[in-house]
Amino acid sequence: MAESTTESTAERTRAERTRAESTALVRGPGVLLLWLYGVMSVGAVSRSAYQIITDFGSAPLAHVLSAVAAVVYAFITYTLVRGGEAARRAALVCCAAELAGVLIVGTWTVLDPGAFPDSTVWSEYGMGYLFIPVLLPVTGMLWLRRARRAG
Repeated sequence: MAESTTESTAERTRAERTRAESTALVRGPGVLLLWLYGVMSVGAVSRSAYQIITDFGSAPLAHVLSAVAAVVYAFITYTLVRGGEAARRAALVCCAAELAGVLIVGTWTVLDPGAFPDSTVWSEYGMGYLFIPVLLPVTGMLWLRRARRAG
């Protein structure tokens, strides 16, 4: 009987630790980060879907880049909700890729405005989205690095 109680206590402790690890990324500032990535996911999905359905031929590269941004935002949102070390690492890689995308597309649209007949989520470093697309991955990477040290 005592052995069974010890095993069930150990199982409960393991389950509690797993639950704590899975939500570790959405505590404190992580909640705001999750909310912002969720909002950006909805905005980018809506924008890219509308652009692709109604006017794909006018600026296919811009519309595809908006869809890529939507996928990146949705994946980061998912990993933040999922939590855990593997999800944290995947989110960190995606935030770095997102920042690279914003900087490349942002610079491209500033240097050659005619290259994109329609803007993307990342055009002009996300100016159409109050520069959130350039600030979000930087903030995300800082939070994810901090969450690793805290975890």
